[in-house]
Amino acid sequence: MPASDPAHMPLSDAKLRAAGGDMPTDEVCRTMIQVRDLTKWYGGVLAVDNISFEVAAGEVVGFLGPNGAGKSTTLRILTCYLPASSGRASIDGLDVLSDSLAVRRKIGYMPENVPLPGEMRVREYLSYRAALRDIPAHQRRAAVERAAERCWLSVPEDMTGRRLDQLSRGYRQRVGLAEVLLHEPAVLVLDEPMIGLDPTQIRSMRELITELGGDHTVILSSHILAEVEQICKSLIIIASGRIAATGTTADLRQRVTGPGRTVAEMKVTDPWQIVDAVAALDGVKKVEHSQVGSWTRLVISSDEHVDPRSAVARLAAENGYPLRELRREGASLEDFFVQITYDQSILQNRRMHA
Repeated sequence: MPASDPAHMPLSDAKLRAAGGDMPTDEVCRTMIQVRDLTKWYGGVLAVDNISFEVAAGEVVGFLGPNGAGKSTTLRILTCYLPASSGRASIDGLDVLSDSLAVRRKIGYMPENVPLPGEMRVREYLSYRAALRDIPAHQRRAAVERAAERCWLSVPEDMTGRRLDQLSRGYRQRVGLAEVLLHEPAVLVLDEPMIGLDPTQIRSMRELITELGGDHTVILSSHILAEVEQICKSLIIIASGRIAATGTTADLRQRVTGPGRTVAEMKVTDPWQIVDAVAALDGVKKVEHSQVGSWTRLVISSDEHVDPRSAVARLAAENGYPLRELRREGASLEDFFVQITYDQSILQNRRMHA
């Protein structure tokens, strides 16, 4: 990743710029996850193509990409479930291949679909998993109670006596998260933790992950862009097996290219007259209009650095048109995601047919 390219700026640099002083400087600078030239082939299919990135200690990082982009494959390599075809990955300086057992003690991995034995009860299952984690027998009860409480399984309502097959999808996700917290790992790797949840469950999971970010380094895979934007300060976007962009959410929003959009609603006698007048303004590229009752709604596309709001307001005032809405639509993370993944897909197709 060339340091001069802001699209591939190391996340540790972005963290240093965005850090508000909550963490010690030496902790912010410490690299917890490091990936270098990582590649994974499945037979003749290239799933991950020579990717590199870093995650600093204490960061909550979103790992975004469309379906089939290589997100889950990368996370499985980081968590020692899959070997890479080439390249290197390390967790807190430990190589995921040569130091696999030590790495597993430092990470908690929650897969996209949490496999839970339906006949076991929540407390029984967590105790069983604590034993598999080699937590000493005299510490297991405390570890289970701590994880259950933190994931809201014991408070405000005690669900630890319920059978796993009687739990809702949201509670099953909480059990999966509690299991990965049992041994207090330094790194949490969460693969699509909010998939299949209803809006209330998504909000609860979002609050929980945000809280966990205070004590752990978290890498969160998802394609629910709005949720990732609220939880994560930094993002890694992968498309067609390659890193398409990295940086803070604010940095990436600012990099959205293309025409700006302004929305206006006014009451006019002749909609086409105002459409023609707005279209004639400097920097305006296109004007679309529709009727909302007796009001005319204009969607104005302009050059990137042109803001036509003052001119539109002046037109409305000069003609005596009541104006009830005039706003500039800011760039969204979704705009950037669609743009960058589309661009990466085009590049991939060109490479394949070169």
